[in-house]
Parts: sequence; C-alpha cells; structure tokens
Amino acid sequence: MNHAAVTIEEVAAAAGVSRSTVSRVVNGSTAVSPAALDAVQKAIADLKYVPNRAARSLASRQTLAIGLVVPEDTTRFFGDPFFASIVSGINERLVRSDYVLNLFIASDDPGHKMTSYMRGGNVDGAIIVSHHTSDTFVDRIAATMPVVYGGRPVRHREGDYYVDIDNIAASRDATQYLISTGRRRIATITGPLTMASAVDRLQGFHSALRDAGLPEGLNVDGEYTSDGGAEAMRQILAAGDPPDAVFVASDLMARGAIEVLQGAGLRVPEDVAVVGVDDSPVATSAAPALTTMRQPSFEQGQTMAGLLLDILSGQNPPHGTILEAELVVRASA
Repeated sequence: MNHAAVTIEEVAAAAGVSRSTVSRVVNGSTAVSPAALDAVQKAIADLKYVPNRAARSLASRQTLAIGLVVPEDTTRFFGDPFFASIVSGINERLVRSDYVLNLFIASDDPGHKMTSYMRGGNVDGAIIVSHHTSDTFVDRIAATMPVVYGGRPVRHREGDYYVDIDNIAASRDATQYLISTGRRRIATITGPLTMASAVDRLQGFHSALRDAGLPEGLNVDGEYTSDGGAEAMRQILAAGDPPDAVFVASDLMARGAIEVLQGAGLRVPEDVAVVGVDDSPVATSAAPALTTMRQPSFEQGQTMAGLLLDILSGQNPPHGTILEAELVVRASA
C-alpha cells in the first residue's frame, strides 16, 4: 500500500477500532485501553501511516505552534546561559508533543509587528520569560491566548500562570550563609528593579540583614549582565569602606564583580566573599569558582512547557508553580 495515501479510516479498520480511537492515539491521549493502543500502534507501523499535520491543524483550528517570547535584546539572550537552559528544558518537553517552538526575541515591539503576528492566530499559546514593567506588549499577547510566564508576572492578574523559584527565600538563604561565615558588611548587586525576580531578591537580602540585626548594605543595579555587575562593583568600592561580602543576584554579574575586586587588589574570598544566583556554567568557569544559589532553569523550562500543553488540552493546572533554589558552596565564599 502507498503509505502516503493511507487514511485514518484505513488504520481504524486494520486495528478493529473506531476512527476516534485512532485519533486519540495519534494525539497522545491517555484515554485509550492498552489493547486498543497496541492494535492502533501496530496498524500504524504496518501501514506506515503518517498523520497529516496540516489537515489536523485546519480541522481543529490549531497551529500546533507555541511562541517563546523573550523581551530582551539579542546580546543579553545569547550571552546569558540561563536562557539556553530554559530553551533546552522547553524543547525537551515539546519534542514529546505535536507542537513546534517559535522564538521571538524583542526588547521592544515597534509597530507591534511581533504582537500582531502572534495575535493573528499564528501560535496557540505563549511562554514569556524575562519581562519588565515596561513590556506592555506582553499584556496584549496575554489578552488573546493562553500564556505561561517564566517568573512571577510584573503585573500579576488573577488567572495568570507562572513558574518561578522562591527568589525571596533564595536571596535570604544566600545572605544568611554569608552572615554565618562571619561577614558583617554585606552589599548586594541587584538585577533591574523593573523585574519581579530582582525585586524579590533584594527583599530577601534585606530580610536576612534585618533578622541578623545588621545595617542595610549598599545595593546597586547590575542589569543582570557581566559588564553591569562590574560597573556596580566599582560603584560600591567608590563609596568607601568596602564590604566584606557581596550577594550578587546572578552569576554573570558576580563574574564581573569578582574581576573588579581582584583588579582593585582585593582577594576573593579572604577580603570579600561573593555569592551569586543561577549555578550556570559561569559559576564553575569563574576564578575562584562561584558559590551560588542553584536555579533549576532546565526544569523550569520543562514545567512551563508542560503547563501550557495542559492548558491547551483543556486541563486546569495550578496557576503558580514554585521551584526551590539550592545553595552550592564553592571557593568564592
């Protein structure tokens, strides 16, 4: 038989089941008995049946495409290992489905080109990561399709779905660790305070200092980049009375900060201890190797993709999923 011409009806006849049962098997539904599943899979293999994606999409009015929206410039996207890990996790989950991933990188959406494309029925849903308070085009996307956010939304609305780590607890744990090693003059380098993750990490830092009866240290925005972390460290040193520890809200910024400290003749960790967040490849390539809070970004990507697939299939998954960060002690603190 010419497998290009094989129809779903012929597979059903060969398997001795209904057309709807074959459809459920092809679409990955679990609502099929083991015997029927075996019969359909055997018929598909014997007849070399290939599902017609275009016909299925037309019939269901689905594109079988998901948009990953990253409101950052390309330099940040390709320069930060966090995004590579997130995308890998999303892709790992989607390869077990019928969906393909479309990537949209945009620090802004002039003329609303990307937003109009997505709202025009070209994707079934979206995953949005690394968004800022200024990214208002994100709201227009979320108004017309299911969306899962990577990180707590900056403007949280009832009904939003998101996957995040407990950023407050992560920064509090990191700062408490520094305090436990005898550090008392602790500064922090934050991410942009237009992002929920940066706000939460600053809150956790201040909470740990208050609990220990220590004064609030300096905090400077390092923009979640290596260069930004370096510039923030210069500003902290220029303020006088250098700290004996720095909690840095990302590994990339921590790497930049360490380079500035060493350039100023300060030893890490003897003079200034440094703790980051992410446990990205940057942490182990830094010198000294970076003590950091491990963020399960690959798992975060998997979980976001799984949530969106559940929503698209008509299920009702939890709105907020919080993953735990873990302290990884290395040489920098």
